[in-house]
Amino acid sequence: MAGLIGAGRTDVALALFGAAPVDAGVIRIGGTPQRIRSPHEAMALGLAYLSENRQSDGLFFNMSVRENISVTHLDNLAKLGFVDQRREAREVQRLVGELKIQTPSIEQPVMNLSGGNQQKTILARWLAINPRILIADEPTKGIDVGSKQEIYALLHQLAAKGVGVILISSEMPEILGISDRILVMHEGRLAGELGRSEATEDKIMMLAAGQPLGGCSV
Repeated sequence: MAGLIGAGRTDVALALFGAAPVDAGVIRIGGTPQRIRSPHEAMALGLAYLSENRQSDGLFFNMSVRENISVTHLDNLAKLGFVDQRREAREVQRLVGELKIQTPSIEQPVMNLSGGNQQKTILARWLAINPRILIADEPTKGIDVGSKQEIYALLHQLAAKGVGVILISSEMPEILGISDRILVMHEGRLAGELGRSEATEDKIMMLAAGQPLGGCSV
């Protein structure tokens, strides 16, 4: 999803994830209409949401890498109401390795990690629940080039496994480089849709500004 700041992209993401009310329209997952009234219901349907602001909405800064990753699936790690700490540590360590999170220990406070490793920690949290759909809102905002490439590769891997990835980005090379189709928002509405082969920066910017494409197919 592309568009200018304030176009409503994040509002759509929050509505899909049950974190904002849906005023109109129908949400379908696998062709089946769904009414999602809370993030808990969204997660039960297989949705995951990587928020734009990891500092205020994504991370528990005073908690460890382990706690930040395992928080979404503690029920699956518990026996008789108590978390199986060995199993939790194994699962977190596996995800840390798969996502190449640079940390001296899974007990390291997440506030001590770099921005890129903090973002990968949040991604690991959501991958732990094996989502059907991942909504990634500005997933590479404020991180280094190396971490960006690792996140791009991860998004491609998820898509190849059949996970639906909804990417929201303000970076044109990102939108053009990894999207199969591009929905462009303007003032809270869908301005147009472009396929990979027809999408250009000029077309996206015209739609984002509310201008018709004329003879261009959208």
